Amino acid sequence: MKFTDGCWRDKTDVTFSHAIETVPGSIAIKGDNKEVLRALCTTKHTKHRGDTLNRPTVTLESYSPAKDVIATKATHFIARNRAYKQVEVHKSENVKADIKIEETSCNISSGGLTAKLSTEPSSFKISYSGSENELLTEALDVSWIQAKSDLYEGMKATQSFVNPADTESTIQVRNHMSVLLSLAPGEYVYGLGERFGPWIKNGQSIDTWNEDGGTSSGIAYKNVPFYMTNKGYGVFFNHSEAVSFEVQSEKMSGVQASIQGESITWYVIYGPTPAAILEKYTALLGRPGLPPQWSFGLWLSTSFVTNYDEKTVTGFLDGMKDRDIPLSVFHFDCFWMKPYRWCDFEFDGDYFPDPKSFLDNLHKRGLKVCVWINSWIGQESGIFEEADEQGFLVKRLDGTSFQSDDWQAGKGVVDFTNPDACKWFQSKLEHLMDLGVDTFKTDFGERIVWKGVKYHDGSDPVQMHNQYTQLYNKCVWEVLERRRGKGEACLFARSAAAGGQQFPVHWGGDSDTSWFSMAETLRAGLSLAVSGFGFWSHDIAGFKTGSGNDFTNPVGAIYKRWVQFGLLSSHSRLHGSSSYRVPWIIDDEACVVLEKFVKLKMRLMPYLWRESVRANKSGTPLMRPMFWEFPQDRSVWPLDQQYMLGPSLLIAPIFNDTGDVEYYVPEGTWVGLLDGKKRVGPRWVKENHDFMSLPILLRENHVVVLGSDDSKPEYDYTQDFTVVVGSKDVDATTAIVDAGGKECVIIKVSQGTVQAENANSGWKTQILGSEEQPASGSKVELK
Repeated sequence: MKFTDGCWRDKTDVTFSHAIETVPGSIAIKGDNKEVLRALCTTKHTKHRGDTLNRPTVTLESYSPAKDVIATKATHFIARNRAYKQVEVHKSENVKADIKIEETSCNISSGGLTAKLSTEPSSFKISYSGSENELLTEALDVSWIQAKSDLYEGMKATQSFVNPADTESTIQVRNHMSVLLSLAPGEYVYGLGERFGPWIKNGQSIDTWNEDGGTSSGIAYKNVPFYMTNKGYGVFFNHSEAVSFEVQSEKMSGVQASIQGESITWYVIYGPTPAAILEKYTALLGRPGLPPQWSFGLWLSTSFVTNYDEKTVTGFLDGMKDRDIPLSVFHFDCFWMKPYRWCDFEFDGDYFPDPKSFLDNLHKRGLKVCVWINSWIGQESGIFEEADEQGFLVKRLDGTSFQSDDWQAGKGVVDFTNPDACKWFQSKLEHLMDLGVDTFKTDFGERIVWKGVKYHDGSDPVQMHNQYTQLYNKCVWEVLERRRGKGEACLFARSAAAGGQQFPVHWGGDSDTSWFSMAETLRAGLSLAVSGFGFWSHDIAGFKTGSGNDFTNPVGAIYKRWVQFGLLSSHSRLHGSSSYRVPWIIDDEACVVLEKFVKLKMRLMPYLWRESVRANKSGTPLMRPMFWEFPQDRSVWPLDQQYMLGPSLLIAPIFNDTGDVEYYVPEGTWVGLLDGKKRVGPRWVKENHDFMSLPILLRENHVVVLGSDDSKPEYDYTQDFTVVVGSKDVDATTAIVDAGGKECVIIKVSQGTVQAENANSGWKTQILGSEEQPASGSKVELK
């Protein structure tokens, strides 16, 4: 949110109270274990005792919730601040910062990170330094701001903001807190959730407020107030309400973050590598959950407003089988229920007369079943009155259930702050699981009422707006885990907030069927990856191919290229709005392309599963931007049209109908997994690929294990596997991980030999691009 008009003037009706200096004698070490550094900052230079009157102050409290992390809370009014909730953070045990009070500063250190607060007159500043004493960033300004403008008025939400606690007129002064964190020349900002705009966030204004805006807009379904930079640190703002970021878009010296309220809390997280930053961040906010192996196969959806019934679904499945295209999950979108009744959790008997028998038949085909749900109960639903009478819906201020005609006529909103409402909602899902449903697509967690309502637990509805999706997804995840067992829970969720990575999988939302939308989808996935999310998917070939009920099929080239990209993502789903996504509606070649890349992904499962277990343990995402693996290579910092799939495979999707692609190869010798050709970096490469190919490069001195089964994602990866290397000079170690996450086969490649500990004798080794391949055996010599 912008408060100034250039360098010299503040906006009309804006009053700044900047922290100017610390009050002499106010610095103290507090807390039960003396772990909190407290300082009082005045907003006017104090020359004499009279200067202490009629001026606001800012109270700073700094502490360390974990090693290499320093949190600071800046507060104006303490009493009002106590009503505000923060995001749940998992603090490390037995972590105590080293606090030192010196003559002109006070320091707080944790691990390799030190924050230094200047205590000299009129010199407010907090400097953050890393283990080598290198300056990371500085809090140049902390301010309390009074403004008639409203953070929420500028958002394209369905409702204008009125705080239920406010009884004054609509036009009134709003209080804000802000902090300005410096950026160095050449420093880039990444993250802030799933964002479809430019990959590097410098120059952008971003409000972390969940909204349903599609992928070709500046608003987002998944907002996370966390960013990292290429300078070795990240910053998390612990607020469930919207945080407004001006990333060199108001003050060119840094990132200004502001919230509407009386305090602001930020955590500086020292890396120094991107992987280390995210490992420490996800230790605080929660590691990515580990989806089951079956979820990595191909998902096929019935689409949104297309006509479908048992005959249509069966025809799709037969068509995929006839073309030898492996399928793992079938998804029923909205109209598995009767219109006007969403969600009553009942199959439409006109189209699915015997759902249990039908779902049993799908299971006999080896498929898992997913059904679409949301957290809204339509008035026509047979369970609306039950939810209303039991008090399970979000209330208006007068105590009646909130209702709206948005999406479903007369719909109410389930109140997940009510434990009994959660149990009731879960009971409806258990009914579906009894029929044979394996997982749920949790849609619309972002389009949530926040004006003139109240929640069961008294939460501020503005703060609950983003947090709602966290409670919604957690509720569904818990019942799946309880009924299906730990390790079998899996969602397909559209919205998320900080910590949402604990309940995967998330998909990118409503995309257009266009080259530009395919590119913005990749940008969003990479942005979400550096925001803590390990697993992510998107609508292959785009969701929207027209407007209204236009049954336009995707353009063939877009479909085929998006299939390649989609099957080289962590999770893969064919889904559209008003047209189906089965390949034969495109052409015969589309069927062949889909078959090839589904089977390739199935054979890659030993590698993908190992990296997925790593994501669950350390927070490292399966798909990751180039700078993640090569932070010292300046050329990779802005790259957003290619990515690393795990640490070993470089993927460069093709975004045009000519097959031309230009991508960057970092230092080393890389070998094509599909073509066996070498590319030596660092350099830019121009190539042309037909629809059966794209750049998939194996990194120098890395090993990828291919499984033996190309028909499904869950199988014994230790049987008849293939160790793939780029040359005979590889020196590397990798492992095959079992379904429980345990390393069961250790593979060592060194000095021209390959050994696989605990493996049978059926495995073999492949040298990419070499006509002479070594023989199979328990120990293989590379020739």
